[in-house]
Amino acid sequence: MRVQSISRAQILQELNLRCQALAAYDNRAYKQEFEELNEVGRNFPTRAGESEANREKNRYPYILPYDHCRVRLSVQNSYPHSDYINANYVPGGGSERDFICTQAPLPNTMADFWRMVWEQNVRVIVMVTALRHKDSVMCDPYWHQEPGTVHHGLIQVTTVTRKQGPDYFISTINLRQRDCPTDRIITHYCYPPWPDRDVPNIPSLCAFAEHVRQHLEAIPRLGPTVVHCSAGVGRSGTFVTLLWLMQLCMRGIRPDVRAAVEDLRLHRMWMVQNLKQYIFVHLCLLHWLNRGTTACRPQSANHHTQDRPQSSGRGGRAGRRRHRHRQRLPSNQPQQTIQQILNPANLLRRLLPSSSLLLNSASHPS
Repeated sequence: MRVQSISRAQILQELNLRCQALAAYDNRAYKQEFEELNEVGRNFPTRAGESEANREKNRYPYILPYDHCRVRLSVQNSYPHSDYINANYVPGGGSERDFICTQAPLPNTMADFWRMVWEQNVRVIVMVTALRHKDSVMCDPYWHQEPGTVHHGLIQVTTVTRKQGPDYFISTINLRQRDCPTDRIITHYCYPPWPDRDVPNIPSLCAFAEHVRQHLEAIPRLGPTVVHCSAGVGRSGTFVTLLWLMQLCMRGIRPDVRAAVEDLRLHRMWMVQNLKQYIFVHLCLLHWLNRGTTACRPQSANHHTQDRPQSSGRGGRAGRRRHRHRQRLPSNQPQQTIQQILNPANLLRRLLPSSSLLLNSASHPS
């Protein structure tokens, strides 16, 4: 399969026209598109998360990982439920496992979180939440915000450096597993200004996303990138959608927000949780395409800086798109059928309008 690429200027022009149409009549087409996504993935089973043995491992009892793409940890001491963590593999343009979206670690799941990072060969963690929002705990601290060491199970977690960007923090973390002679270096991004169930400032997030995008482009793809907020669905889904579509734009491919959100919801429930976040993705793409963003180099933090939410931006311009039906699966559908629908070979094709595909069936059979 070959894809006809177009210029950044053409992508911007087309997206701008589409967003204007979506925003007409009080965002009517935005609302329609978002409502059409309500049933996507709703019938996928979540038996592992619902089991009595795993209930206390879920930060929110109603947000559970789908069984067909949940991250499975190694079984510890022959205990069958020790493989569970509230996390799903999700796509990002290259495969069905480009990212892991997960909930913020709880005190009783921190060891599992770091075990997942180790076992999945994760090298980048993106945290898009503050530790607290008003009187609510959004995330329990699972790493040292200043240089120092903490142990979680068999994993030693050492914060080596912490640098401050305009609205975010970057920590370099050294991981060591007991009885393992090699260390691993993890880059931890923390973006605290993003309020729960809301959206942050558009230029701020675009600069942060571009910094992460450039980093992911520059390093070898050794394992998935972990993205989490509090529940691992709303802000996490919004960030992954934006990052995914930014990468497509860099390759000259038209971004399709609706198709990307639909694919993500086939892997984890409620990805991009509300209409404001759905519109926000469009506005961020417009801003990023129109002005271009150069990631600001972070400065070393010489003293402790409080991670605090900042004022959030508001958005609301958009465009129109045809509805594409996606097959729904009942909860008793066999696992093999689900995997056929989520075949990685069809991933990019699902995101592209048919007019942009140039198929050479002789040399590139479907």
